[in-house]
Amino acid sequence: MKRNNYPFFPSNFLWGGAQAASQADGAYLEDDKGLNSSDVQPYFKGLFNQKIQELETQGMKLEQVKSNIKDTEGYYPKRFGIDFYNSYPEDLRLLAGMGFKTFRTSLDWSRIFPNRDDEIPNESALKHYGQMLDCMLDLGIEPIITMNHYETPVNITVKYGGWPNRKVISMFEKFGKLLLDGFGNKVKYWIVVNQINLIQTEPFLSAGVCVDQYQNEEEAIYQAVHNQMVAAAWIQKYAKSLHDNNIHIGTMIADSTVYPASCRPDDIVLAMRQNRLQYFFTDVQFLGYYPAYAKNYFSDKRIKLDIRDEDKELLQDNPMDFLAISYYYSKMVDASKNKYRPSDTSKNPYLKENPWGWSVDPQGLYNMLSQYWDRYHKPIIIAENGIGMYDKVENGKIQDPYRSEYLGQHIEQVGRAIHDGAKVIAYCAWAPIDIVSCSSQQMSKRYGFVYVDRDDEGNGSGKRLLKDSYYWYKNVVSSNGKQI
Repeated sequence: MKRNNYPFFPSNFLWGGAQAASQADGAYLEDDKGLNSSDVQPYFKGLFNQKIQELETQGMKLEQVKSNIKDTEGYYPKRFGIDFYNSYPEDLRLLAGMGFKTFRTSLDWSRIFPNRDDEIPNESALKHYGQMLDCMLDLGIEPIITMNHYETPVNITVKYGGWPNRKVISMFEKFGKLLLDGFGNKVKYWIVVNQINLIQTEPFLSAGVCVDQYQNEEEAIYQAVHNQMVAAAWIQKYAKSLHDNNIHIGTMIADSTVYPASCRPDDIVLAMRQNRLQYFFTDVQFLGYYPAYAKNYFSDKRIKLDIRDEDKELLQDNPMDFLAISYYYSKMVDASKNKYRPSDTSKNPYLKENPWGWSVDPQGLYNMLSQYWDRYHKPIIIAENGIGMYDKVENGKIQDPYRSEYLGQHIEQVGRAIHDGAKVIAYCAWAPIDIVSCSSQQMSKRYGFVYVDRDDEGNGSGKRLLKDSYYWYKNVVSSNGKQI
């Protein structure tokens, strides 16, 4: 434990953690839940991490989705999660024991509207989530709720072709209105869509789009994200109509900005252009219009979007209230190797990596927070930050100094950004209790302060064990970031 060189966190700073219902809840056979995009992702047994990652980034084909829906032999880890759906009272008490001020999770769209075109919501699911939110509030934990965290009902993919279909806009608006009407008195901070920019690399998880459903996949992807932004603006408009100043609607991105590989002008200009492709999502949602660089990119790629006059008006009049960001690693571009397209990046030779190839760059968090604050001057929530590692249980204990070191270095950079003017209001470590990995479907890729006795194939007691980092983070919270 050392003293933070930048202990500039405000007294009302929200320390906490984050997870997703799609990775934690499980209980897929309970309370009439439907399947969502995460529930049809199988575990790839016996493969190395790199190969698992390659398979995940290839996307899903429609027939594969249909087959996985019916499959009773394969193992689909996110259908089971860590059974947070039933264990939440005990799990939330463990988080409260660390002094959590906030906790981010999602309310599973496919549980509340199992088919998504249902006429009426699933009342048992609404009752359950109301009780979960009450439990958080009783423990003094401020909920931050994501409306859609990779939980698009699979019926939207199979029947409607995913988010590129404009019919999905009204479906999601109905869902968002239901959440605000039912839980607006319990939840101040709402993130509409998780990591909206990752539709570029995770179109199926993010928007329910299969790789073989559209002739021009990139056009379909950007139409999907346009429809998501329109739905978010409508939800913001509805939230304002409630005249409740305690309801704040935000958007979320995964930081995908890049460094130039060198001071060569070609590298610097490519990095600038790549970064604008990432700022595009937040430019539209905060500035209220499609910038020229985005229109030019679409024109060059022969992408034609259905953007209507009422969409433009809605986006212009209803910017988001805050920006939520996930940050795990930084990226780099080299003009001699990379092209002007999203996610075409190179490895940074100056950075170390975790076993899954994710670089460790604490100063990248300071850089990213500063850039987004300078661009928009909107409150920022760090919605995710953490490191996936293999943990060992020895004599009933888990020593994980690598986790405390990683988080401590990043928290210090958050304080540095606050010191330099950025209005960061919350820090949510991902994920405080071990859950199924989003990208690899593994339990062995662990992020938590709390260990869950379950392996990659679903075996184990599910028992919770406190890691050394649990006590470390408890001290960080109690010292308001002074001790890391």
